[in-house]
Amino acid sequence: MIEALLPPDMGVGLFWGLMFASFVASFITVAFGIGGGGLLLAVMASLVPPAALIPVHGVIQVGSNMGRMLMMLREVHWPAAPAFLVGSVIGAALGGMLVVTFPPAFVQIGVGCFIVWSVFGRAPELMRRWGALTGAISSFLTMFFGATGLFVAAFTKSFKLERHAHVATHATLMTAQHLLKVVVFGILGFAFGPWLPFVVAMIVAGLFGTWTGRFALTRITNEWFLRMLNAVLLILAARLIWAGISDLVAAD
Repeated sequence: MIEALLPPDMGVGLFWGLMFASFVASFITVAFGIGGGGLLLAVMASLVPPAALIPVHGVIQVGSNMGRMLMMLREVHWPAAPAFLVGSVIGAALGGMLVVTFPPAFVQIGVGCFIVWSVFGRAPELMRRWGALTGAISSFLTMFFGATGLFVAAFTKSFKLERHAHVATHATLMTAQHLLKVVVFGILGFAFGPWLPFVVAMIVAGLFGTWTGRFALTRITNEWFLRMLNAVLLILAARLIWAGISDLVAAD
């Protein structure tokens, strides 16, 4: 029964492994504020065909972030959204024009360095005043890199929200951004149909992770939340920089 719903060349064991990865990724995102999308992308990168990786991951992230947003709707800091969304439309459109030509290694290194700066520096006021620019840059990057939640987290962090509001607002912005990415890939001709049953299953697993992660979030103080958020940001930023440099060295 399950085999009939799977994409080509995906076994049942691999399917259940990815379900577990989706659960863990959503749990991490809610409990620690960030990191789940990048973790899931890293797992899928070694198991899903490269041509399908970014668009399929994008659909899964739409469902995962939307579920998180709806569960925490009252906590969303809505003033962060309008300008960010305008910029996201522009960035996704521009990214769609160049998605097959931009070197991903430079994107990884650039995003990683920015995140390191955002953790050790003061929360940049420019990020709050220029939400459209942040939306445009992060949406442009997500067309190539896939999981730019790190970049958007730096923008959300600049509002100095308490932990529940941070998670809810970040989920709202990421829902819109991933949805725009999916629309652009659809316009470019990616066939989502064969992947839809798998995507739905991944979203459901992610919702269970979100629900479980909320209990962990309510037991974490704001001080510890900020520490863990910064730690996860730095770990993932280091991974991005290392991966980008490794790709550049391998290409020489």
